[in-house]
Amino acid sequence: MILVTGATGTIGSELVRQLAARGEKVRALTREPAKAHMPSGVEVVRGDYLDPGSLEGAMSGVTAAFLLGAPGPDSRHDQHLVAAAVAAGVHRLVKLSAIGTGDPDVGPGGAWHVPGEQAVRDSGTEWTILRPSSFASNTLSWAQAVKQGEPVPNMTGDGVSGVIDPRDISEVAARILVDGGHAGRTYTLTGPETISVPGQAAVLASVLGRTITTQDLSPDETRDHLLTVWGFDEAQAAGILSGTAFVRAGGNAIVTEDVPQLLGKRARTYREWAEEHKEAFA
Repeated sequence: MILVTGATGTIGSELVRQLAARGEKVRALTREPAKAHMPSGVEVVRGDYLDPGSLEGAMSGVTAAFLLGAPGPDSRHDQHLVAAAVAAGVHRLVKLSAIGTGDPDVGPGGAWHVPGEQAVRDSGTEWTILRPSSFASNTLSWAQAVKQGEPVPNMTGDGVSGVIDPRDISEVAARILVDGGHAGRTYTLTGPETISVPGQAAVLASVLGRTITTQDLSPDETRDHLLTVWGFDEAQAAGILSGTAFVRAGGNAIVTEDVPQLLGKRARTYREWAEEHKEAFA
């Protein structure tokens, strides 16, 4: 039995789909099971990261678990998940972290996953940590602006990242959860190329056949956008703001071979992602 936490999110929902398609026994953890739409045969259970008691039953009988804590400075999510997994005798853990974790140059956001990673390493299980770069799907937040012909926000200037298709992250996680063989490893997952926000806008414009412009946001404007548009709290906004400065300065210009080495094929490009999701911007 494989438990997927964050099962209704970007990575978790795709991971559940891939595991179910492979014929694996899957249990999906969500705070609101009644609202979850899962593939046939997937067991859906309720669990809240901040309610350790709710996690005990979810971990019962599980052999491998995918751990996805909510992004932010509160590390209790991962710690409660790991504690419940260890208590239930879960053998294999795969934790979703983030690129740059532990790097002081990233700022406060670079420390968010440090306690969770350490909890996994200290768990005594067969653990693997995944540190993905920026998600291609983050640009779905541009959809309304694109539809209205407005500029899309650019918080990172000309800074580039190894933008990754979330499907590749889920595919890597599925491979490790099922096959094992990656105990004690930390992988940095990226796409096959680095690309900036203006670069992504240009690719998306090419795919859609229309003009898309970007609007550079100052640090103050970025903070306001994070608080009012994305709904983050002050601590989350501060962490993301430091991360955007890191990217703007060129700190995230990283491409690795971890995805092709793990999957035996090249990572998907941003253009491929855009082609598959163009209807979201129509």
